[in-house]
Amino acid sequence: MLRFTQISLTTVILLAIILANISLYIAEPLPIRVLRHYLFDQYQQWSPRPYQDVGVRVIDVDDESLQKIGQWPWPRTRIATLLTLLKENERAIGIDFIFSEPDRTSPASMLKLWQVSPDVRAQLQLLPDHDQQLAAAIRSQRTVLGFSAERVINNVELPVEPFRFIRLGDAPYPFVPSFTSAINSLPLLEEHAAGNGALIFIPDVDGVVRKVPLIIQIQDSLYPSFSLELLRVALHQKNYLVKTTAHYAIGIEQIMIGAFSIPSTANGEMWVYYSPSNAVRTIPAWKILNGEVSPETLKDKILLIGSSGRGLTDLRFTPVNGVIPGVEVHAQMLEQMLTQRFLIRPNWAVSLEVLLLFLVALLVGIVTLNTGIISSSSITLVALSIIFLGSWRLFKVQGLLLDGLTPSLMILSTFMLCSIVRHTHSEQRHRWVRSVFSRYVSPNLVNYLITHPEQLELNGQRLECSFILTDLANSTQLMESIEPSVLASRLNTYLDQMIAIAFRHDGTLTRIVGDGIVIMFSAPIKQLDHRQRAVTCALEMHRYAKNYVIELAAQGLAFCDTRIGVNTGMVLVGNFGGSAIFDYRALGDPINTASRLESANRHLGTAICVADATLDGCVNIVSRPIGRLLLKGKAKPLLTYEPLGITSQQAPFRIDTAYEQAYSLLNDDPVAALRAFTVLATKRPEDALVAFHVERLARGERGDVIVLNEK
Repeated sequence: MLRFTQISLTTVILLAIILANISLYIAEPLPIRVLRHYLFDQYQQWSPRPYQDVGVRVIDVDDESLQKIGQWPWPRTRIATLLTLLKENERAIGIDFIFSEPDRTSPASMLKLWQVSPDVRAQLQLLPDHDQQLAAAIRSQRTVLGFSAERVINNVELPVEPFRFIRLGDAPYPFVPSFTSAINSLPLLEEHAAGNGALIFIPDVDGVVRKVPLIIQIQDSLYPSFSLELLRVALHQKNYLVKTTAHYAIGIEQIMIGAFSIPSTANGEMWVYYSPSNAVRTIPAWKILNGEVSPETLKDKILLIGSSGRGLTDLRFTPVNGVIPGVEVHAQMLEQMLTQRFLIRPNWAVSLEVLLLFLVALLVGIVTLNTGIISSSSITLVALSIIFLGSWRLFKVQGLLLDGLTPSLMILSTFMLCSIVRHTHSEQRHRWVRSVFSRYVSPNLVNYLITHPEQLELNGQRLECSFILTDLANSTQLMESIEPSVLASRLNTYLDQMIAIAFRHDGTLTRIVGDGIVIMFSAPIKQLDHRQRAVTCALEMHRYAKNYVIELAAQGLAFCDTRIGVNTGMVLVGNFGGSAIFDYRALGDPINTASRLESANRHLGTAICVADATLDGCVNIVSRPIGRLLLKGKAKPLLTYEPLGITSQQAPFRIDTAYEQAYSLLNDDPVAALRAFTVLATKRPEDALVAFHVERLARGERGDVIVLNEK
């Protein structure tokens, strides 16, 4: 199991995944915005704004009106007639058309095209101008006109401003959409209008209208949107109060008209909370012109004159109703303002979502990295469900737009990536365990058990095996004089190399006992030359251990000499322990004897002590006899040898003739043996085994039997 607090690499990977997701979320690339909009659209489809009749009506110049009354554009007199028929209205009438050019059907305009007599021309010139008639109708009502903002420079005058903006806080200009010019209605019409608003939609990249600017900037002036201006006129107010905080995440907080407060985005936009299309909201224009609708029924209504005609190109994509005319979008915005039913994406939304993303992703990552797939999947599913259902609940109850989809997908990606990391780490760990197991237990044992898994049973079999036991001389004193951590470093290097030597000879590591090791040959894989392997391995271990001591001494560092015992015999080999753990090892007296031989080196002055049972099966091993050791607790002495090296044609190794001659006198002529060993000791003061024989013979001991009373 991964430990989050202990595995720094895994911690770094998890934090890197989370921070990458957070950075991506804050950057808000197009895919993030599309996913978020998709979620908010889905919420609106599941729970659209309930329709409430607050007196907003659309007088629709629809396709049927165009068929009954005539094709567009209608003469301005017909628009004037429509306004006149609505004279009982005391709130506001908005015209969702821009009359930027003089009416081409006016008498003066027609006279430029017609060839008529002077008398007829004089009579036509006396007829009233259509634009003047429309201006008079506009003046008679509380009428709001519209204009179109542009980002091109033209010579048209800016729209008139029958309103006033009052700032509360910082200047709103850096936040609102900025334009350079506008297409206005004729000055004659504007000067008689009660209001003037921007007919502007800024769809998202997919063409859907989700937010509409409430305020825009043209050059150095602020202008309201068409729907906002209609509300101001309907409320008989003069001023807009704009509350702004000069922080990119806050910006414009709200816009107030009298007692009405409209929350906005930082850029002064309003999220449109759509309701399904309702027949009550819309009145065909031809019914009013034909007198089929009484003006009395429209007296206390806010009226918007616009068109749903397919040829007039004022159609907008919406999340709920598909394609609807732009004038209906304005009408729905008015309904939201009047009912105070808003969709709000608060300025702290991103901070909350990022915090939620960090905490939940961190939780999911830790769980995924440290538990199984079922537990981590369950916790991830619960976390994602809570986020999504919480987001949906806040939308439905509070109208809050909180993104529960994108963080959920990023948390899911964290789960998947962490699952991959866990799987990869698990595989690496398995490989590492196998590698470590192979290094410290034995590669041949690992490979054998992988090939023969049936051997993973609690059983044993009798085999003839050879054993090597090693130990460090005087290690207790060394431990008392050296810092444990320093000694541990040296000891680890020593053991690592000693075990590596054993593995090169295909030995099986069965024990690490303190600073000593136990190596077995011919198990689990039988080796006909296990005796030869054991002795050659012991010689290589001795060479390494000796050189290691010399190497450390050259650095002024102390270390202990190594003693090695080698023996061969019949043992019980197999898995022992219990149902909870397998312990592959050998049981039998030959192992104890090998341990005694290792300890005997301390008395004999040798580094390697090999039993004759092992040496008898070896070839090309040059050795010299030590004697017949009577080990403590044994009834029969054991003939032992000190191996000196391996001889071959390429590297011949000489027999120690002088020693063997002296040794041959031990049983027949002890006095001559003492003289011979004494002469030899004079020539070889460093030969500890020779010194041992001199000492024991000088004490009066006789023969080649050496009694060892200590283990």
